[in-house]
Amino acid sequence: MYLLFGLFLLLCILFLLLNFWKRRRIICKICAMDSCEKACLLDEILEPFGFCYLVDQDAVTSRVDAWQREFGYCSLFDKSAVHFQMVFDCEPIYFCHDGRTWMIEFWKGQYGITAGAEIGVYRTEGILAPEQYEHALFQSVSDEDLFPMSMELFFKGSSLFTIRRCHWWLTGFRPGVWVHPEDLVLNISVTFPNQTMLRSFTDGLMQTGYRSCDLCVCGLTVSFTFASPRTRQPRLDCRLSQWFSQWKNRMFCALYRWITRPFICTSDRVLYLYYFLPYAFRHMFTMRRNGKQRLRRKRRKNK
Repeated sequence: MYLLFGLFLLLCILFLLLNFWKRRRIICKICAMDSCEKACLLDEILEPFGFCYLVDQDAVTSRVDAWQREFGYCSLFDKSAVHFQMVFDCEPIYFCHDGRTWMIEFWKGQYGITAGAEIGVYRTEGILAPEQYEHALFQSVSDEDLFPMSMELFFKGSSLFTIRRCHWWLTGFRPGVWVHPEDLVLNISVTFPNQTMLRSFTDGLMQTGYRSCDLCVCGLTVSFTFASPRTRQPRLDCRLSQWFSQWKNRMFCALYRWITRPFICTSDRVLYLYYFLPYAFRHMFTMRRNGKQRLRRKRRKNK
């Protein structure tokens, strides 16, 4: 009995020593890199997940050629997101232009252990009736229809990041930050190719509940703030699931900060997680992917 206990204690000590040595080796490896090396390495390891790292904003954003582009959008994604630890405010804006129904949607909230925001541009072939919006599958726009967009995300008055790009799905995520969606404020700007499309979009905003005084139009660019959603939020229909998801998000967010505590900035923390706990790294960036894949399979089965 004493021999087994001694052997167990020895194994525990050996494990702790190996773990300590591994941590020290990873810390030294990351500290030896300059900022350019870290950025290039992060872009390389994030590319398969459809993301890249922005050094100047210390945030993760989506690539234009991200594989998520093939999934498009349907309202089922928002309704089921809370079951995949994504708790956010969302605001879809529908409008018709050039013989198609378009949808530009904004999101802000908690995505697992990351806080972030999104702006997505989608459309259908042909005009849809309003009662069809909720059940329609919208496709991501082509390269010819990419819009210059910008977002600035604030958390309790402090700016988390500012991102400006010509995109179909502009995103920004800050790992290790836990928030309530209502504590985030998203400043949005979208530049359209012509006045007709701009007017159609602003009409869609006002039909959703925005007022003309909420919008700032300059040339072909409209700017506004997404703070309190004007539409009913799907997450409110699953309050228990929302609470449980946020509880898990907060716990894992604290665990992420504790594990990566030798570092402060996002690049160092993410690289440390990549080397020290590869599974946790993959889970952090595949969460939204797995959710969309499962929902798409479910949608196909129901057809």
